[in-house]
Amino acid sequence: MGPVPILTPVRDLLRNRPVLAWAMYDWANSAFATTVMAGFFPVFFQKFWSVDVTPTETTSRLGYGNAIAGLVIALLAPILGAIADRGGRRKMFMFTWTLLGVVATGGLYLAAQGEWLLALTLFVFATIGFNGGIVFNDSLLLDVAKPADLDRVSALGYSLGYLGGGLLFLINVIMVSKPALFGLADSAQAVRWSFVTVAAWWLLFTIPIMRVVREPQRGPHLPIGAAISVGFRELGDTIAHLRQYRTIVMFLVAYWFYIDGVNTIIKMAVNYGTALGLDTNKLLAALLVTQFVGFPAALLFGWLGDRIGARRGILIGLLVYCGITVYAYFLDSEAEFFALAIAVGLVQGGVQSLSRSLFGRLIPQGKNAEFFGFYNMMGKFATVLGPLLIAIVAALTHNERASIISLVLLFVVGGFLLWRVKLTPPAA
Repeated sequence: MGPVPILTPVRDLLRNRPVLAWAMYDWANSAFATTVMAGFFPVFFQKFWSVDVTPTETTSRLGYGNAIAGLVIALLAPILGAIADRGGRRKMFMFTWTLLGVVATGGLYLAAQGEWLLALTLFVFATIGFNGGIVFNDSLLLDVAKPADLDRVSALGYSLGYLGGGLLFLINVIMVSKPALFGLADSAQAVRWSFVTVAAWWLLFTIPIMRVVREPQRGPHLPIGAAISVGFRELGDTIAHLRQYRTIVMFLVAYWFYIDGVNTIIKMAVNYGTALGLDTNKLLAALLVTQFVGFPAALLFGWLGDRIGARRGILIGLLVYCGITVYAYFLDSEAEFFALAIAVGLVQGGVQSLSRSLFGRLIPQGKNAEFFGFYNMMGKFATVLGPLLIAIVAALTHNERASIISLVLLFVVGGFLLWRVKLTPPAA
């Protein structure tokens, strides 16, 4: 029996130290995405920090917090990317943002019961640090992967992210369900300590990319002051000549629409289930299912991108997301939420990883971080729109289900625009 076609290239990539070190950053920061952003924070915010208010008001507060964080990073990402490209400091910028996220996440331990504003402020700073680090990690993809390997390497990162984030989240769930095993007084203390474990995990597994991945030197290594000046000038020049990058602009508009739906589902799913009155422990278990389904599914999408093209792979994922969103409108039991979690796990990493690799093929040489800054800017502006839409509709209608169905439009519009993007044959 010969080697499995999907696993053979994965094995080869794992033997490539720079590729593996780069992918381990997804393993590192996914602990925040899973345990904090999607898992414990929405539930703990509602039941511990944001007490004595209705679930709808809690949803609005959380939506506004996510919107603020998204807006900040959306405005900063292209600027910082341009500066980092000119100064040869993408790894330094990545680590700086990572450190902000690590410190803010660990600081959540200090927020006492009822201190919702402090908790939300720390969460906003942690989210900014998380997304800021991603801008520069994404830009390093083009330095560790050959053009032919972009889909597989990007998928490997997301796959390890699901596995790493899922493993720590599993430990955190056990901590919360059986706090005495860890010498903790109760579940609330266990949740607070879980934020500390995320901070430590995130920092520890950032070390490989800092030590192993080499950032190519393009031109003179400018001092930070000169890099800022040149970065602003080149960013302005890029914006002034956007007509030269029509394909990139069209892709970014499409990405803006469909990734809005993806990000909103990631961030608001557990809060949505909690507001519907579903059991919290079962919701967290469903989130674990998403992580471990996402691990092989992301690898499968990397293989699929090689076979049928990244764009077609993304469109398949968006079609599934339309079905997921309609299904979410009608769900009313934990079993149905588990089915939803499995479906999300099958396509979430694939849409994200193929979008990253497809965009990487479109970027002009020497503008990695700058253009990935625009890429992440669009993603974060989408993150502003989605949670804000959820917050406003929930506040106006007092109906959690009414807001979720609007996401279908985002997937349909984004998919249509993506199909209209003129790509070279290998990316189609």
